[in-house]
Amino acid sequence: MAPPLLGFDHIHVFVTDRAAAEAWYTKVMGLARTPELEFWTEDRGPLMLQDADNTVHIALFERPHQKNRATVALRVSAQAFAAWRRHLASFPELSVSIEDHAVSMSLYFSDPDGNPYEVTTYEYAAAKAAA
Repeated sequence: MAPPLLGFDHIHVFVTDRAAAEAWYTKVMGLARTPELEFWTEDRGPLMLQDADNTVHIALFERPHQKNRATVALRVSAQAFAAWRRHLASFPELSVSIEDHAVSMSLYFSDPDGNPYEVTTYEYAAAKAAA
C-alpha cells in the first residue's frame, strides 16, 4: 500500500513569455507571486504563483511552445461557480464554454499559451439553477 498523500503541491505550467503569463494569471485567475520562492526563477526555474488562501500553486516555466495534454481542473462551490462565470465573461478575449455533465457543471478556458483550465462544481442543482 502506498504511503498517504497530503494533496497536490503545485502544477507545472509551460509558457512562452513568463512576464506576460504572470500578468494574465494575476488578472484572470487572481494568483500572485510566492515571495519566499522568487529565488527559484534563476537559471530557468519556476516562477511560483499562489491564490490568496495559499491553497492553489502554479509553477510557471518559460519554455518554447509545446502542446499541453492535461487540463487543470479547480473545484468550487455553486456560488463561486456563478461568480467565476461572471468574472470570466468580463474578459471578451477569453473563449469560455460551459458544460453540463449531469452531475457537475464546468467552465472551460485556456491561458494565452493554450494551457487548458476547468472550473467545476458538484453542487449541480444550485449551479444549474443559476445558469
